[in-house]
Amino acid sequence: MNGLRPERDPWGAPAPERYAPPPADPYGQGEPADDPYEYVRGERAPGPWPPAPEPAAWSPGVSRPLPPENRFTARPLPPEMPPETVSRPLPPEVPAAVPPQSRPSAALPPEDDATMSLRPVPAAPAPPLPTGGRAERRRAARRAERARKDSLGVVVSRALGELFITLGVVLLLFVAYQLWWTNVIAQQQAGGAAKDLRRSWARDGGEDRDAGAFSPGEGFAIVYIPKLDVKAPIAEGTGKHKVLDRGMVGHYGKGPLKTAMPWDRQGNFALAGHRNTHGEPFRYVNRLRPGDKIVVETKSTYYTYEMTSRLDQTSPANVGVIRPVPAGSGFTGPGRYITLTTCTPEFTSTYRMIVWGKMVDERPRGKGKPDALVD
Repeated sequence: MNGLRPERDPWGAPAPERYAPPPADPYGQGEPADDPYEYVRGERAPGPWPPAPEPAAWSPGVSRPLPPENRFTARPLPPEMPPETVSRPLPPEVPAAVPPQSRPSAALPPEDDATMSLRPVPAAPAPPLPTGGRAERRRAARRAERARKDSLGVVVSRALGELFITLGVVLLLFVAYQLWWTNVIAQQQAGGAAKDLRRSWARDGGEDRDAGAFSPGEGFAIVYIPKLDVKAPIAEGTGKHKVLDRGMVGHYGKGPLKTAMPWDRQGNFALAGHRNTHGEPFRYVNRLRPGDKIVVETKSTYYTYEMTSRLDQTSPANVGVIRPVPAGSGFTGPGRYITLTTCTPEFTSTYRMIVWGKMVDERPRGKGKPDALVD
């Protein structure tokens, strides 16, 4: 900025209006100032140029140029004005390059806590200690202990929940046992019974025994259903624990439900088996269609039957389905028939499903397997 500026004393008192000469080289660049009055404060002093030197001592009524090295720094305070009681703002012409530490502390803005990005959270006040004597503190401790304990309803609901979870796990294990493990055990037992039966046939030889010569649970034949990939030993009787639960097929051979043997010249060879669990040999008998083969192997002969008809549902008390001429089968006279009985619907024993067939081939074992087992 070129021109003259009236100077005010930094401490607030007006300076006498006078001219002061500029320094020879205020910026230390080796060249005189462009304008000799650029750094003048007040009116020009009379007299020759350059004027006489300034007095060494400083007084409030006399102004003097500042040395180049501290031109833009604050002047020292007079003795009668202690630093603790005076703060001086910087002159407006002070450039921004002045170091911040040279500015008076009063010119700095106060610290603004609202601009802090993080601030500590005050801790929650501690609960007041119980007043009173030792008895009062004990009562307060007992009340706090009772408050921490679960109520009766919470304890009961928790016990019931654990009980239900335990019962659910037990039920799942029981279902897994019924649907999977019983089949594993029954198939192992049935496979072992079939092997034992074949070994006994190879050892004894001879002809098939007469009807009634087998004790309950004793195996005497093997049934094949090629379409269903079924192979199971046939044992005497239809007892659940001795025969059916061991994966075998039971023969109706005792009492009023006694039926014929495969080698009889006429009659109905009736069998029973599980549809679900315990080996489930008759699981898919509902898939049989007329013409499908059912083969019975005995000690001496293969007997081949051909499926003819099926009764999807009937009462367990309908024993007419296993008579020599089965009721509802469509057979009109005596012959050599086979009847398969099982429970229905699946996983229940409410009703019975019946499958009938008639014998179409009889082949000695010495001549090899029948065509139904070879294909």
